[in-house]
This record gives sequence, structure tokens and C-alpha cells, in this order.
Amino acid sequence: MSFFPNRALANATKQNYQPNLVSLMTLCANNYMLLLKVLASKTALGESRHFFISDFLSYNVTIKEVTRYTSVVSFEQEVLSTSFKNVPGIVASALHPRMTIRLYHDARMAEVLSTQDIRQVKPRYSYPNSQMHQQDEKQQTNQFLNEWLHLCLRLGQVNVDLPS
Repeated sequence: MSFFPNRALANATKQNYQPNLVSLMTLCANNYMLLLKVLASKTALGESRHFFISDFLSYNVTIKEVTRYTSVVSFEQEVLSTSFKNVPGIVASALHPRMTIRLYHDARMAEVLSTQDIRQVKPRYSYPNSQMHQQDEKQQTNQFLNEWLHLCLRLGQVNVDLPS
């Protein structure tokens, strides 16, 4: 008897990753609701909201595209240029998180389209891969968006124009 499993047996029982669609759809629906709260009355093209969490952390949400049934929103962490004076550009880019999100108004869902250096987040990646993406990268990026939205709603402060 060996302590090492038979390779043929291990390969036969290995299954490909299957995304959990119920979990992903629930997360996207939750993100849609949270994004509507974050955007508040900002629904026109080019409008934005700035959330200040602390002296060193702030987020900017900007509406990039508006159509009848969808909207595209960019969500990014503001860069503090004074803190990146001696940092190489590629490192500064990695320290500047950003996402592009599509809101489907008819389905009431929000989905991360792109993030950082990923132009299109696929629902599933083979693993291992040359870009070192996780198998469930789409689930993880949508979960990260969810955590950002909760942070903005819980601790964020927004400058509001008061009518005179």
C-alpha cells in the first residue's frame, strides 16, 4: 500500500470548476441595490459622487454610459499623488484599485465588467493559467465590489449641495 494516490485515479475524480450561479446572481442583485444607494440621485451621464472614508482613503463613482436598460459606472479609489512620488508607474497602478460595472436595470443586477488589468472578467478560468487568475475570479471581483460598497455606505462621507 502506498501513501501516494494513483495518478490515474486522481485524474479521473478531478472535476472542473463550475461557477455557483445562484450565489453569483444573488451577489449581483445585492450589488445593484447597494450601487443605487451609493449613486443616490446621480443618474445622468458624467455625474459622480466622491466618498471620503479618511484623510488617506476616498472613492469616486462616475456614470460613464447610460442607455435605456443599462448603465456603466466606474468605481475607483482616488490616488494620493503625494504618496506615490518615488513609486514606479506599474506599482502605483496596482495600488490604484478601479472597476467598471454594468447595471442592468431591467434585471436589477450589477456586474463587474473589468478591474485593474483584466479587461473582461470571465466567469471561469482554467487553472493554472499564465495570468494567474483564480478559477472563480468573477465571483471574487463581485464580492470585492460588495465590500467596497458596504465600506462607502457605512463609513463614507459625501459633500452634499444644499438648496438655498
